[in-house]
Amino acid sequence: MKLLAKFNLILGLVLGAGLAIAAAFSHYLLQNNGREEVLRQARLMMEAMRSSRDYTTNQVKPLLVNQQEHQRSFLPQTVPAFAATETFDYLRAKYPDYEYKEAALNPTNPRDRAADWEADIIRTFRNPRSTAKELLGERDTPVGRSLYLARPISADPPCLECHSTARAAPAAMVRRYGPDNGFGWQPNEIVGAQIVAVPMAVPVRMANQAFQTLIIYLGAVFLASLILLDVVLLLTVVRPLRRLSTMADQISVGRMDIPELPVRGKDEIAVLADSFNRMRRSLDRALKMLGS
Repeated sequence: MKLLAKFNLILGLVLGAGLAIAAAFSHYLLQNNGREEVLRQARLMMEAMRSSRDYTTNQVKPLLVNQQEHQRSFLPQTVPAFAATETFDYLRAKYPDYEYKEAALNPTNPRDRAADWEADIIRTFRNPRSTAKELLGERDTPVGRSLYLARPISADPPCLECHSTARAAPAAMVRRYGPDNGFGWQPNEIVGAQIVAVPMAVPVRMANQAFQTLIIYLGAVFLASLILLDVVLLLTVVRPLRRLSTMADQISVGRMDIPELPVRGKDEIAVLADSFNRMRRSLDRALKMLGS
């Protein structure tokens, strides 16, 4: 194997290993950044829904209470959970893959009943040994991988006005939803969870596209660097050594009339060429002395 080929093999292995490490690290960073973006969206959505609940409690409910009492009817718009869910449904009209639910084990409204995986989250919050105020996780859905963010819902004193017993609850609410569901809540008991689910497909796809683009650029830099190093090695190492090899071959067959090698600089190859020139002159003088 020629010297340049050996250099190419060594450089290829070193640069290839560096490229592989850089690619693996970049892939990790891009995927992690994609997940952080999904989590940021989930937290933003959660805070938006909490704001909707607060708005309903502080501004909408006081306006509707008198009307509700006058008509002796139940207006679900006064319920913060109902308002947040309805608000999010308008968002889902444009972004159907996003989900928000105030899931409960024993809800008044049947649509809020927790699915199996949501019930597992609520039981985690209800575990006496658990101190978690927030849960993060991923799950497979029909539209792909989804990240969910969950926070517990506790039965605060205002909630017990409607959820302690059917007898104590507003009659209009009992007529609307029946006396069997949504009652028996205890003060400060974890009764449900706010759950936001955000699809990971778009950020992950963007991360993969960015990774592919990065690999293409890194590959181009790798090839350009290898070619540049080849040119430098050819001019500064391989070509001078090739001249030394050619002169040694000529001298070995008795040709002493070849010109001396040019000596440029003070590096190791220049020192070697100068030494080889001195050896040639010494050998030429020795042969002439022997001939005379």
